[in-house]
Amino acid sequence: MKHPMTTVTEAPEADTATDTETAPPPVVHAAAMLWLSAVAFGAFEAALMIGSMLYEGTPVAELLPGAGFRLAVFAGAIFLALRLKAGANWARWALAGTLGVFGTLSLVIEPVRWLLDGGSIAAAVSGADAMSWVFAASRTLHILAVLGALTLMFQPRAGAYFRSA
Repeated sequence: MKHPMTTVTEAPEADTATDTETAPPPVVHAAAMLWLSAVAFGAFEAALMIGSMLYEGTPVAELLPGAGFRLAVFAGAIFLALRLKAGANWARWALAGTLGVFGTLSLVIEPVRWLLDGGSIAAAVSGADAMSWVFAASRTLHILAVLGALTLMFQPRAGAYFRSA
């Protein structure tokens, strides 16, 4: 028997397309955020490089093509990360192929060549200034963000999300 002062409220009927049904699973959301973080680290590294080159006297006109290319890559990466989050499987493959493969190679090829040419990590560490440490930290986080995003966007829950989208 119910108490006479108790009211019964019925739950509203569930909408067939709620936000939770269309929202990406946490792995896809995290992958998109890691791609956006990688863009932020890349932009930071570009700003450090451009600032350093300007300080050394490089004319602005010489920096414009590289800066323009980087800006286009950053804009494309942001677009793809947002499409990834929205469930576009083609964006997942575009990110994996372009930035996951070629972008990662572009981040590591210079240090690998330097090491293959006889570069010494101990000498680099002992001679590093504050700018070198900041750049190295940003580059490390940039690479980790890309590798994390690649890993997350191919997890089983991500695959199921892209198949259902």
